[in-house]
Amino acid sequence: MAEFHSATMSIITVDGEPGEGPDLHRHPYEEVFVILDGECTFTLGDETVVARAGDVLIAPPNTPHGFKISGTGRSRSVNIHSSPEFNTEWL
Repeated sequence: MAEFHSATMSIITVDGEPGEGPDLHRHPYEEVFVILDGECTFTLGDETVVARAGDVLIAPPNTPHGFKISGTGRSRSVNIHSSPEFNTEWL
């Protein structure tokens, strides 16, 4: 996992194995997920969404969300936080 911080955003790159991924949490800002490879199953509020390479998902501010890599192989994503610092409440 790599991180980047600027004056207006924070970015995490994720490269993981099936079953890995963050548990349910929320932020007071929007988070955008860009799936580069593989498959992830997301919880976004009350929805469950399967995302694959090329998909882009958005977790609105204060929306509980999390994901697990659900395909048969590795998954890579870029997760963009619209905040210069991570502010995460684990649920």
